[in-house]
Amino acid sequence: MPTPLKRIGVLTGGGDCPGLNAVIRAVTKDALHHGLSVAGIEDGFLGLIEDRVRELTDADVSNILSDGGTVLGSSNKANPARFCTGIDSDGAPKIEDLTETCLQRIESHALDALVVIGGDGTMSVASTFVERGVNCIGVPKTIDNDLWGTDLTFGFATAVQTAVSAIDRVRTTAASHHRVMVVEVMGRNAGWLALHAGVGGGADLILIPEIPYSIEAVCAAIEDRRHRGKRYSIVVASEGARAVDGEQVVERMDLTSPDPVRLGGIGRVVASQIEERIGVESRQVVLGHVQRGGTPVAADRVLATLFGDHAMELLKDGVTNRLVVMRDGRLRDTDIREAADKQRLVPMEEPLLAAARSVGTHFGDM
Repeated sequence: MPTPLKRIGVLTGGGDCPGLNAVIRAVTKDALHHGLSVAGIEDGFLGLIEDRVRELTDADVSNILSDGGTVLGSSNKANPARFCTGIDSDGAPKIEDLTETCLQRIESHALDALVVIGGDGTMSVASTFVERGVNCIGVPKTIDNDLWGTDLTFGFATAVQTAVSAIDRVRTTAASHHRVMVVEVMGRNAGWLALHAGVGGGADLILIPEIPYSIEAVCAAIEDRRHRGKRYSIVVASEGARAVDGEQVVERMDLTSPDPVRLGGIGRVVASQIEERIGVESRQVVLGHVQRGGTPVAADRVLATLFGDHAMELLKDGVTNRLVVMRDGRLRDTDIREAADKQRLVPMEEPLLAAARSVGTHFGDM
């Protein structure tokens, strides 16, 4: 017989994201309603490493549904298996495996299970814990919508809306000055955010990682528009987009992080190349972390609440080591280990790609 569930821990790992508080609220309120106690682990897995764990009460999670960010804090560098404890004299990071420390914290705080809210990196850490006997229930979070196993992650809808609002504003200045405006959005190696924001914002060209672009094709599409009397163009570029004969643009490397590559700069590169090749004044706009912040839209609040509720249903039913997912419009769950370190990319049969092409959107590939 499984051990009766008495106390759970909840944490938010990786980057911040609209809707995190809605999940924390749903999990905590449900748990407390059913007589369970809830421990809030601060700053993701860093809270286990540093033993920063606090009791969560109903008052702690009341009125946080509409708040952006996370009341527990987060960290995208705290992978216990590869934790940077400092920099040595040669400038290289000192890496230690603190998994055992985290397991001791889980035991000392009498946690029967963990609800881990995050993306592929968070699920990778959770998988390590699962192998060591910890029951982990995952909730998928990322504005990039790239977590394997689920059609949708909360935070994505808010990020898309933020990007679309920015594109709407950029359009007026592009039209006024007859410029090309290149709007760079997040997304890492997946083009979901650029694709949805580009279609939603009526972009003329969309550059995504899954479809390497030709700068010649990009310039030809802009020239074609100009010949048809369209004196400005909007280009939405995913930060992970790359030319057919090039590589992704890396802004910097952070060797203290388990995922050291920091993409960025594709907007500057594309805008410069357009201006150099066809003489059309071009500007870049980098939305950056604006996409990750702010109040979650209603769709993300609802999805986050559904995910949190399903996570608790799994726990109360004695189910172990699952990731809550949305597939074909229905709540489901899958083995949490299957989502570790995997990314869901835009497939070439994605209907929105065909729909975008049908209304004249160019992807720089022909």
